Amino acid sequence: MAKENKAQENNGQKVQTKYERKIEKRKKQEEKDKRDAKMMRIGVIVVCALIVIAIIGSAAASVLRKKAATSDAYVTIGEHSVTKLEFDYYYYLMKNNYMMTYGSLLSYMGVDATQDLEDQPYSGEMTYKDLFEQLAVEQIRQTKALADDAAANNFVYDDAEDYEAILNEVAVNAEAAGTTVKNYYKLSYGEYATEENLEPFAKEGLLAGEYYNYLIEQNAPEEQEIKDYYAENVLNYDRVDYHSFAFEAETEEGASEEDVAKAMEDAKKKAEAMKKGREEGAAFKELCLENASEENKVMYEDSETDASLREGAYHSSVPAVMADWLYEDGRTGGDLAVLEDSDNNQYYVVEFVKRYYDEADDENISNTISSERVSEYIESIMESYTVIDQKGELKYLTVEDAVES
Repeated sequence: MAKENKAQENNGQKVQTKYERKIEKRKKQEEKDKRDAKMMRIGVIVVCALIVIAIIGSAAASVLRKKAATSDAYVTIGEHSVTKLEFDYYYYLMKNNYMMTYGSLLSYMGVDATQDLEDQPYSGEMTYKDLFEQLAVEQIRQTKALADDAAANNFVYDDAEDYEAILNEVAVNAEAAGTTVKNYYKLSYGEYATEENLEPFAKEGLLAGEYYNYLIEQNAPEEQEIKDYYAENVLNYDRVDYHSFAFEAETEEGASEEDVAKAMEDAKKKAEAMKKGREEGAAFKELCLENASEENKVMYEDSETDASLREGAYHSSVPAVMADWLYEDGRTGGDLAVLEDSDNNQYYVVEFVKRYYDEADDENISNTISSERVSEYIESIMESYTVIDQKGELKYLTVEDAVES
């Protein structure tokens, strides 16, 4: 018996049975599983904490960006601190107006308004983004100058009706775009734009515009001034009525100079023949019908209109090849001429009807004089509205400085 007990001991340690070893192994595995589960819980807690911190950090950063955009000075103009919110409002106004006016031309020139304008060149080192930023700054300068001048001169203006019209227009545009008014403001005027925070900018713009109209009225010229201005700018305001018909040189694509010259000679002969027919008493319109191509005859067949007659044309709107002849001193009704248009390979038959001044243009002249006076005045009051790029973001200013240097 003593030998058995000795056999079961080894250096004071009890020898485990197979069953006891299995139980101990299972116990150790359970302890390991508990440690792993604990570490997993700790890891999950840490990850969740990091996610929460990231979300809070992102939200805080967004709040800070919004505060900076709506409160901090992005650019200083005169004594006015202009926030990024206000700057973006004018930037998008200028961009949208520009694209509306010149969109087709810009598209033809390869400018893609749907893409970032940053890398699309405008002129020299300036991109279209630089251009719109420049236009925005100049518009802000003018608006601030006019608004300040209006206040200094106690100009009073009730903007309620006009502002309501703006809100209605926004609502209509939002519906047309298939979006909400709230989203339309952000899409149209920048990330932080809302109806509420853009209201003061819109109303200031209305004030400036109404004050500009007031200045125009205050600077209206006297009757004698209008007459004097007309006398100095006769060609800009005299109108003419005249008949014309064009004979194009008939040439094939890629024709030689010799072929073009021969075709031009043929066109001239036809024009001379038409002129002679008119001198012999044939009606200008009937002669046009005789000489028109088959696809153009319908223009001259209408008994109610005369497609050959143009009335009330200004000098600037008449083709250059005819303008000097029509506005020549001493021209009288019924005068006829055959005029060469070498740039377009054609000859015109032209008949002068009359030249005159329409007194309705008195108002146009008055507006022109008023606008010139007001423009000079605005330029003078804008001189003190210097631009300081607080954030160093307005590239066009550095380009201007480089050009001036």
